[in-house]
Amino acid sequence: MNKIFIIAEAGVNHNGDMETAKRLVDAAVAAEADAVKFQTFKAESLVCKQAPKAEYQMETTNAEESQFDMLKKLELTPDMHRELISYCQEKDIMFLSTPFDVDSLHYLVDCGLSIIKIPSGEITNYPLLREAARSGRRIILSSGMSTMDEVREAVAVLKENGGTDITVLHCNTEYPTPFCDVNLLAMRTIKEEIGVSVGYSDHTPGTEAAVAAAALGAEIIEKHFTLDRNMEGPDHKASLEPDELVRLVKEVRHIGEALGDGEKRASESEKKNMAIARKSIVAGCCIKAGEKFTEDNLTAKRPGTGLSPMLWNQVIGQTAKRDFAADEMIEL
Repeated sequence: MNKIFIIAEAGVNHNGDMETAKRLVDAAVAAEADAVKFQTFKAESLVCKQAPKAEYQMETTNAEESQFDMLKKLELTPDMHRELISYCQEKDIMFLSTPFDVDSLHYLVDCGLSIIKIPSGEITNYPLLREAARSGRRIILSSGMSTMDEVREAVAVLKENGGTDITVLHCNTEYPTPFCDVNLLAMRTIKEEIGVSVGYSDHTPGTEAAVAAAALGAEIIEKHFTLDRNMEGPDHKASLEPDELVRLVKEVRHIGEALGDGEKRASESEKKNMAIARKSIVAGCCIKAGEKFTEDNLTAKRPGTGLSPMLWNQVIGQTAKRDFAADEMIEL
């Protein structure tokens, strides 16, 4: 079985409330995801106070509120981080969080995280890439909004600074992403051209694109989820609800199992059907001892417990050693 690592992206869908954050952890556990991921940042280090909101943020939050003020309400404090990490340990699910600045990255390393997830917007943030690589952690790099050259350059920075375990997630950073803009085949291009393992971070509605990415060889699938898409906040509307997350995980697990190891062979489950479904060389009519086997007096019929029709040319022209009734399997 190809074990696809599934990240349930809670992000900022906790809305700054610890009980909501814990309920998100519970939903990720119930869905049997491998990890639940939040975001670690200080608004002061992330965004200028005059920075505008994205269009999707304007549509899903108070339009009069600045991006800075919106993000300030969505910060997780150190105490909240510790409580969530402890809660995830209690629930036996991996806690992950995305750092948006170097101080946040160092904080997560100090918290003991073994994986650093770099978001799409930071793919050109050299200092963050450098410090992520120097941390010695496994690195997952989202690549939304980027060109192949930018991905290649970011991976080069990671490798130059000691990064060895790198997975690049193909991604489109529109919430939600139109299906016509998903371009899943770019994931395979990244793998072929840059030589890294790949996955997919999905912002489309529903589960189809993520399942298709799994079928195309994604080693990691990341998907936003929420408790309720009608909640106020920038990412809720582009997120799965808990029952949909359950379905996504189940479907991706099925795909991972179905991919197999690539060797073409009869499976154990189907071997019992081989004799029933295949054919044998049988007499097409009564054949007397001493007659020649010909195209006219032989045929192929089920079951496949006799001579294989692939031996047809070896049987034609030989002499029957005994009488054969119609439908009787030929013996040489």
